[in-house]
Amino acid sequence: MSGAELALLAATVAIAAFVQGAGGVGYALIVAPVAGLIEPALLPAFLLATMIPLNLYVAWRERSAIDLRGAGWISAARLAATPGGLLLLAAIPASALGLFVGAATVLAALASLAAPGFRPGRAAFIGAGTVTGLTETATGVGGPPLALVYQHRPPAELRATVALCFLVGEAASLALLAAGGRLGADDLGPVLLMLPPLAVGALLSKVVRHRIDTRRMRLLVLAFALVSGVVLMLGV
Repeated sequence: MSGAELALLAATVAIAAFVQGAGGVGYALIVAPVAGLIEPALLPAFLLATMIPLNLYVAWRERSAIDLRGAGWISAARLAATPGGLLLLAAIPASALGLFVGAATVLAALASLAAPGFRPGRAAFIGAGTVTGLTETATGVGGPPLALVYQHRPPAELRATVALCFLVGEAASLALLAAGGRLGADDLGPVLLMLPPLAVGALLSKVVRHRIDTRRMRLLVLAFALVSGVVLMLGV
């Protein structure tokens, strides 16, 4: 990557960390299309690895609001579906990965916009965990199903529970990617470079998380995801 590309990626990571730290979701929807345009080989390992410290911070910061029952069902389904995500990734040609990530981003954003309000139960938790296990392992984008489940719950509960579910799933996905030869030492370099902007965005989110209009931010994230996902699809 050139210096300009690194600067663009760093700015994107900082903004995405701020958005997810304040609103609970959005990191992958923002970063995945940009990373895919800059360097498709970054996906999905880069997304999964950079989200671990972010979600660890958010889950600890708002640990008292975690929905343990929902997180348990989601994580169980997420872990069960993770090998399927690895098989899906193996089936996607490297030349088509950008197209696949762009399509997954657009579909996730459209689903988030169209979903009606409901009170989640066990079936919803299991369904969200299963879809997340498939899509996040294959593309790094897995937040929208979890956001749909918790979109009408208190913001702190959404942020904390989604962060905990992400942590469990990301660790499992990275372990399987490593076992399958899709994660090596070379993949860690970009991750380490992005830790400072990630920290800046996450820490800034702490200041505004109680004052930010989460509904407006959600719409902005989804609009960005739609536009960038289409650009990524057309650029392949």
